[in-house]
Amino acid sequence: MESLAQRAALLRESLQKSQQVTDAVVYILGSFDSRLSALDSAMRPIQARTHAVRTAHENIDRTLRSADVILTQFDRTREAEREIQKGPHENLQGFLDAVDRLRSIERFFSSNRSYRSSDGVLNHVNALLSKALVKMEGEFQNQLSQRSKPMEPDRLFDCLPSTLRPSSESQPEGGKNPSSENQQNLEAAVYSPPALIEPKFVPLLSKLAQQLVQAGCQQQCSEIYSEARASALESSLKNLGVEKLSKDEVQKMPWEILESKIGNWIHFMRIAVKLLFAGERQLCDQVFECSQSLRDKCFAAITKNSLATLLSFGEAIAMSKRSPEKLFVLLDMYEIMCELQTEIDTIFVGESCSQMRDSALSLTKCLAQTAQKTFSDFEEAVEKDATKNIHTDGTVHPLTSYVINYVKFLFDYQSTLKQLFQEFKKEDGTGSELAAVTMKIMQALQNNLDAKAKQYKDPALMHIFLMNNIHYIVKSVRRSEAKDLLGDDWIQRHRRIVQQNANQYRRIAWSKVLQCLSGQGLTSSGGSGQVGSEGGNSSGASRAAVKERFRSFNVLFEEIYQKQCSWSVPDTELRESLRLAVAEILLPAYRSFIKRFGPLIENSKAPGKYVKHTPEQVELLLGNLFEGKQERA
Repeated sequence: MESLAQRAALLRESLQKSQQVTDAVVYILGSFDSRLSALDSAMRPIQARTHAVRTAHENIDRTLRSADVILTQFDRTREAEREIQKGPHENLQGFLDAVDRLRSIERFFSSNRSYRSSDGVLNHVNALLSKALVKMEGEFQNQLSQRSKPMEPDRLFDCLPSTLRPSSESQPEGGKNPSSENQQNLEAAVYSPPALIEPKFVPLLSKLAQQLVQAGCQQQCSEIYSEARASALESSLKNLGVEKLSKDEVQKMPWEILESKIGNWIHFMRIAVKLLFAGERQLCDQVFECSQSLRDKCFAAITKNSLATLLSFGEAIAMSKRSPEKLFVLLDMYEIMCELQTEIDTIFVGESCSQMRDSALSLTKCLAQTAQKTFSDFEEAVEKDATKNIHTDGTVHPLTSYVINYVKFLFDYQSTLKQLFQEFKKEDGTGSELAAVTMKIMQALQNNLDAKAKQYKDPALMHIFLMNNIHYIVKSVRRSEAKDLLGDDWIQRHRRIVQQNANQYRRIAWSKVLQCLSGQGLTSSGGSGQVGSEGGNSSGASRAAVKERFRSFNVLFEEIYQKQCSWSVPDTELRESLRLAVAEILLPAYRSFIKRFGPLIENSKAPGKYVKHTPEQVELLLGNLFEGKQERA
C-alpha cells in the first residue's frame, strides 16, 4: 500500500508539472497572437501600395501595346496612301494590296470606336478608299480595253478538230452533210476554247472585279466588262464572216448565194458556241469568281446580240418558202442545232440566259417542222409532177434520177431523220419512220411514171420507158443504203415489174414479125407449119404467098429496126439482156422459115429481093438496137 501511495504521489506531482508547462505555453502563444495582429496591421498598407504599383504597370503595358497597334495602323495607312496616290498603273498588285490594307484598317477602327482618333482615321481611310475605287474602275476599264482584242479567224480555226479546218481536205463543204463515220468523229472531237485574254492578266482582273463588287459597284463593274467583251465578241464574229442580215434580206436572196451562206452559217454556229461563247463563259467564271449572279448577268449581256444575229439567220431560212432542194440544208441546220443544244444549255446557264436558251430551242423545233413539211411537200410534188416533155427514146426520165438521188442523200441523214421523226411521233407510239417515208416517195414516183408512160403512143415504147425507169430505181436501191431499209421483198417485187415490162415489149413489138415467119396459111393443110417448127416441107405452099411473107418480114423488120435503134436502154446489162431476149425468139423462127420456104424462091428471078438478110446479118443488126440513135438497115 505504501508503494502504491508513493506511486500515486509521484503521478500527482508529474501532472502538476505538466499543468505548469501547459500554462506557460498558452501564455507564450497568447503573446505571439498579439504580436502577429500588430504585424498584420503594419503590413496591410504596404501590400495595398504594392498591388497598386503592379496594376499601374499592367495598365501601362496594355496602353503601350494598344498605342503600338494604333501606331502600326497609322503606318499601314501612310504606306497604303502612298500606293493609292501612285495609282494602279505602275504596280497593280501593290495597289490592290494597299486597298486590302485600307479595308483592314477600316474594320479595325470601326470595331474600336472608343479611341479618340478613330473617327478621324476612319474619315481619312474612307476618303482614300473612295479615291481608290475611282482609280480601280478606270484601271478595270483600261485593262479590259487593252486585253479584249478580237480573235483572228486563223486562231479560231486552230482550235477546231482537223476535219473542220479550212485547210483540211476532209473538211465538209458548206451545206453538205458529212458521212456517218465523219459525223461520229465530229461528235467525239475535242474543242479547245481559246484564251480570250492572256491568262496572266485574268487573276488581276478578277481581283479588281472583287474589289469593285465588295465596294458595292456591281452595276458599274458589269457594264464596263460587258461592253468591252461584247465588242470584242462581235468583232471576232464579223472577222469570221458573220453578217447581220434582216429576215427580208435573207428570204430575197437567190438560192445559189443562200445555199453557200447556209453552209457558212453551220460552220459559224459551231465556232461561236464551242469556241467563242464557251470561251466567254469560262472567262466570266474566272473574272467574277466572287459572284455567280454577276457571272450569268455579264455573260448574257455579252452574248445576247451575237447569238440573236446567228439565230435570226436560221429563223429566216426556216420560215422561207419551202422547196425540195432546201430539205438537205434544213436537215444540216437541224443537225447542228441538235448537236449544239446540250452545250447551249450548259453554257447559257442561269435565269439571265433563259430567254437565249429558249430561242435556240425554238429554232431547233422550227427547223424540224419546216423539214417535216418539206418532206410532205416533196412526196406530193413527186406524185403530181406534171412534166409533159417525155423523151422520145424511152430513156430514164429526169424525175426518176432526181428522186433517186434525193433519196440517196436522205440516207446520209439517217440518224438525223430518226431524231426528226421522233419529234413528230404520235401519242399512240406510231409515227413515220424513214422506211415508210421512203416507200411513200418511191410509190409516188412509180405512180407518176405510170401516168407519164401513157403519153407514149407506141405501146412497146411505153413498156421500154417503164422498164428503163423501174430498172434504174431497183439498181440504184440495190447499190445504196436503201436496200436494207426497203428490204429484199421490195427489190424482188420491182425486179419482176422490170421483167414484166420487158416481156410486154417483146410481145407487142415483135408479134407481127413473128406472124410473118409462121407457116400458117402457106401450105395446103392450112396449119401444118408452125413458127419455129423444124423438119417441115414447103409442099403445097404458094410461091407468091411465100414471097409476100418474105416481103412483109423485110418491111416490118426494117421498120422496127429503124425505130428501135433510136430507142434507148442506157443500162448496158439490161440492153444486152433485151437484145438477147429478142434474138432468142426471132432468130430461130427466121432460120426455120428460110430453111423451110427459102428453096421456093431460090430459083426465082432476083431471090435477094426477098431474102434480104441472112440470119447472121439479122443477129448483127439486133446488136444495134436501143442505142438511142438513127440507123439504117
